Amino acid sequence: MSRPKIAFTASPVPLAQAALQDLRQAYGDVPQDAADVIVALGGDGFMLQTLHATQALSVPVYGMNRGTVGFLMNEFHADDLQERLDEAEEEVINPLAMTAVTLDGKTHKALAINEVSLLRAGPQAAKLRITVDGKLRMNELVCDGALVATPAGSTAYNYSAHGPILPIGSDVLALTAMAAFRPRRWRGALLPKGAVVRFDVIEPEKRPVMADADGQSVRNVTSVEIRSEPDIAHRILFDPGHGLEERLIREQFA
Repeated sequence: MSRPKIAFTASPVPLAQAALQDLRQAYGDVPQDAADVIVALGGDGFMLQTLHATQALSVPVYGMNRGTVGFLMNEFHADDLQERLDEAEEEVINPLAMTAVTLDGKTHKALAINEVSLLRAGPQAAKLRITVDGKLRMNELVCDGALVATPAGSTAYNYSAHGPILPIGSDVLALTAMAAFRPRRWRGALLPKGAVVRFDVIEPEKRPVMADADGQSVRNVTSVEIRSEPDIAHRILFDPGHGLEERLIREQFA
């Protein structure tokens, strides 16, 4: 069996950089556009950066944890990488597309693999109006913020905000409120993957709100539209028995 051509990439932290040098010496290294697989060394944040940066290549990414949590990563072992790549199982996830309009009338677009979140950017709670597929669903949500998460991102910020964990492969998105004041007991909703969610900010000058898509932030938004982007598919490789579906299930019994 021919060995896959590997492109290595690593976060700037010393642990990841040391691993990068060792792996390059052991397995070689090719440019990303000539690779059969990309191996990312770091934590979940670096994995998201790598997926965004390589989305046009249609090359699977295999992550090894040289960071902290590593939910999207495999364990780090340097001596059996070729065998692990041969046996790895692939998960395919679609990102969310965010279109945000700001007070100055400008439009900002970004993609998010985990979630798109709206957060209050001042001392007062945010006031949001929620529309789904063109139909008004909530006239006023008073809260610290709200987010829409993919199944892959449902164990990240969404889970911290007491949102549900979604099985990988489910055609569902989670809409979750953060510290909702009114309606006081509203915790969010499950929506079809094809739903188009729109948030309109009420009193945006008095109650400023920022939007964030996987770390890409836009301040002073007046409206944010979020939809799944089926034309972009991120391919992630996991060791057998340790894929996203197993991790999501295990997380719920931790």
